[in-house]
Amino acid sequence: MESSYSPKLLISFIVILISINPSSHQSLPPLNPRLTKAYIALQAWKQTFTSDPKNTTLNWYGPNVCNYTGIICAPSLDDPYINTVAGIDINHANIAGSLPEELGLLTDIALFHINSNRFYGSLPNSFNHLHLLHELDISNNQFSGTFPEVVLCIPSLKYLDIRYNNFQGNVPKGLFDLKLDALFINNNKFKFSLPENFGKMPASVVVFANNDIQGCIPSSVANMKDTINEIIMTNSRMKGCLPNDIGKLDKVTVFDVSFNEFVGELPESISGMKSLEQLNVAHNKFSGVIPESICRLPRLKNLTYSYNYLSGESEICVKLDDKDDTKNCIPHMHFQRSSHGCDAFYEHPVHCTGVGCSFVTLPPPPPSCPPPPPPAAYHHYL
Repeated sequence: MESSYSPKLLISFIVILISINPSSHQSLPPLNPRLTKAYIALQAWKQTFTSDPKNTTLNWYGPNVCNYTGIICAPSLDDPYINTVAGIDINHANIAGSLPEELGLLTDIALFHINSNRFYGSLPNSFNHLHLLHELDISNNQFSGTFPEVVLCIPSLKYLDIRYNNFQGNVPKGLFDLKLDALFINNNKFKFSLPENFGKMPASVVVFANNDIQGCIPSSVANMKDTINEIIMTNSRMKGCLPNDIGKLDKVTVFDVSFNEFVGELPESISGMKSLEQLNVAHNKFSGVIPESICRLPRLKNLTYSYNYLSGESEICVKLDDKDDTKNCIPHMHFQRSSHGCDAFYEHPVHCTGVGCSFVTLPPPPPSCPPPPPPAAYHHYL
């Protein structure tokens, strides 16, 4: 339900009150209309606080909002002679409360950082008025409900961090049409599939870990090759094969898809990821041989492919300083899966088709040698 506040009415009332009683300005905001609106917004917000254990907002009173802890003021972009609230940063304050609709009055803010508090509810619809907002960080709070779709209406948004909350349900396809540089939605309860327009987003970092992503990585990820540096999708129940086009991401330094249900061979094309420093594909169902070209990547520092069903690795891979190949099916290596477990898996080998993220399950391979014929019957005649 939207608040019934009327900003114009409140501002007019303040102006009239000051004109009647000039001494009242000691407890009211100055006649800068930008700061007047900020005063209304911040006071409405403070009214929702039920706990402020560190007294972060102890000095949030009176008209001089630029003196409030965590409030960042700067000259307005359209009028350098008018001071305005340009940002809010009250990270790690452990404040409990909610976000009222009045926060939409802060139309000049460029950053809104409230991570590591105890705010609940969701984002107010009035955030669609924050046209200058570049950075929105509400991570590590107690927000809930569906994805806050109001963020899709913030045209200047570049950094979105909503991780470690209780959001749930679908993630809208329109999110990936935003011109975001960084996107963190990990550690929520989202349940969705990555759409084909995933690759349209010019992000340098995407972290989707610890959600329920019902599907695979679309081949459109290759369209992010000019910007993407880190992809982290660990523990997201993802399936299918890794797309061959993933090798085009030659600026990626961290690629982590561990603790999922990926299958098939590791694409040889990963050798094209020349900037890769950390590759983690552990706890999946990969099979086949680790391509030697992956182990020759020039910047590779950490390679983890434990808990799969890989059947071979080259000497180059064995000699890497920081790698983990345990719990696979690699002959003559220590700490591998049991031969029974490996044989059972390879009775139904999986082959990636090269079309999207699809795969086929092949019939069991024929035995390497035909079985010997049964012994001829022997009759002893007396």
